[in-house]
Order: sequence, then C-alpha cells, then structure tokens
Amino acid sequence: MNSRAVFLDYASLDLGDLDLGPLRQVFGELILHDESAPEQIDARLQGAQVAICNKAPLSAATFIACPQLKLVLVAATGTNNIDLDAARAHGVSVCNCQGYGTPSVAQHTLMLLLALATRLPDYHDAVRDGRWQQARQFCLLDYPIVELEGKTLGLLGHGELGGAVARLAEAFGMRVLLGQLPGRPTRADRVALDELLPQVDALTLHCPLTEHTHNLIGADELQLMKPGAFLINTARGGLVDEQALADVLRSGHLGGAATDVLSQEPPRAGNPLLAGDIPRLIVTPHSAWGSREARQRIVEQLTENAEAFFAGAARRLVS
Repeated sequence: MNSRAVFLDYASLDLGDLDLGPLRQVFGELILHDESAPEQIDARLQGAQVAICNKAPLSAATFIACPQLKLVLVAATGTNNIDLDAARAHGVSVCNCQGYGTPSVAQHTLMLLLALATRLPDYHDAVRDGRWQQARQFCLLDYPIVELEGKTLGLLGHGELGGAVARLAEAFGMRVLLGQLPGRPTRADRVALDELLPQVDALTLHCPLTEHTHNLIGADELQLMKPGAFLINTARGGLVDEQALADVLRSGHLGGAATDVLSQEPPRAGNPLLAGDIPRLIVTPHSAWGSREARQRIVEQLTENAEAFFAGAARRLVS
C-alpha cells in the first residue's frame, strides 16, 4: 500500500522487544513517535491517511485539520480518547484491538489474589528485614495464610477475560459466582450485587467503566463484603470508590485489596490509595496487560485491521 501511517505514541506499546515487520508491510510509510503532546498531533498527522494511537487524543479539531485521514487504528480496546462522533462525521473509520491481553491479565489477577491470600508482601518484607533470621523456630508464620480451595470467588464481568479468570479460579478449587451488573438485562445465572457481596471470599472486577458502573464498589458495598474478604480490580480505577477502599482497609474489615488501575493514570496528583499507611493493599502500575505476547498480539491485530480496511472489509470496527 502507498498509504502513510503515523503512530503517535509508540513507546506505550513497544519496549524494543516487538516485531513490527508485518505492520510495516501494510503501509508505504510508517512513522513512529514515542509520544505526542496534544499540540503536536495535528502537525504530525498532516499527509497521513492512517493514525495509530493508544492513548493520544484525537479530537474533532484534529479531524477538521487532517481531512486526508481515512482510518484510525487504536492500539488498545478503549476508544475514549477518540471523538467517535467527529470521526464518523468526517468519514473516518475507527478500529480497535480486542482480547489481546486475556492470558496476561487473567494470570495477573490470580497473582494478586494469591499474593493476598498467602501474605506474600508481608513475608517478603519479613525476610528482607531480618525477622526470619531471628526466628526461634525453623519457620516464620506471623501472618495468617488463606487457602483458596473451597472459597467462593465473585466475578463482576464475565466476558472473555472474566471467563478466563473463572477457569483459573476453578483450577484452584474455588466456587465461582457471577454478579449482575447494573444497567444490563437481568439474567438467571447472575446474582444481585447486594446478595453476592456477603457470600464471596474474594471479589474480582472485569467490567467496563460506564455511567452505571462508576463507583460500583463504594462504602456501602465494601461493608457488605465478608470480614476478611479480598477485592481485586484489574479493570478500571473508576469502578471503585478509592477513598472508601482506603478507609475500609484501614478499619481492618477486609482481608486485603489489590488494584492494577487507578482513576487517574499516571497518578501525578496523588491518589487516596497511594497513602503510605494503608494495610494489606497491593498496587501495580496498570501493568497486567503488558506481557510481550499480549503486546505482539496488538501488533498483529493492528496489521489485520489495516489489511481488512484496505480490502474493503473492516475488522473490529468501532465507528
């Protein structure tokens, strides 16, 4: 193809370990920018028929300033950084990537749950601080360990990712219950949230952030959870009221919580969950999706989406 493509925030995807060969072959020219400030985007897209981005914003003004654009390839699933109405009005197709991180995020979710259940951070710190070396017995068992077998896991969101987490949990001998999400049709195999929360020993979130799910888990919901239960969020930060979670962890009601996401990322202005006095909390920096295999699948899907668009049969079309 003789088309020109510009990747506006390539460093968000590649750590120098990906094969871009197939993607390069789709275009006559592929220009890579590690990152692009909003004020740089319009100039960088001049003369390009294809814009590729992960989180770089494409506003209505950009579509006006770049009338030659025909296709936006999103190197992620979320498209909230794209003005989809403006893209549609200017005849620009938008295609995203889907399901690329399922194995990576599913194993990260179980890793967080296992770390909480086995008190991994606490035992790691104990060895680092010399407490095992000073122990009177051969082992150090200062922190209660929970077995997952026989426990109940609640899932909010049972798509491809939630299903993968459910299968891993069942392999550990857990019973899985599916919660009813607000704003969706009631299903017989889903349990209402206020009935689900008191039953589960762990709750994990895999649903999108919408007007119905914003602060889905707030102070009231956290209090409904069993004393000692675990909360895992590898979906979106806005699903959980972060101040309420910090407060309930300080109170000791929950057995622990782990999150890979925060309401603002990166959290340059701070966040209630980054305070230094919150016990039994693990925070990872939105890294659950980031295995090399998952990122290479994004490259493969970008290639497929571009090839399909040029062949007149767009794939993973969002707008």
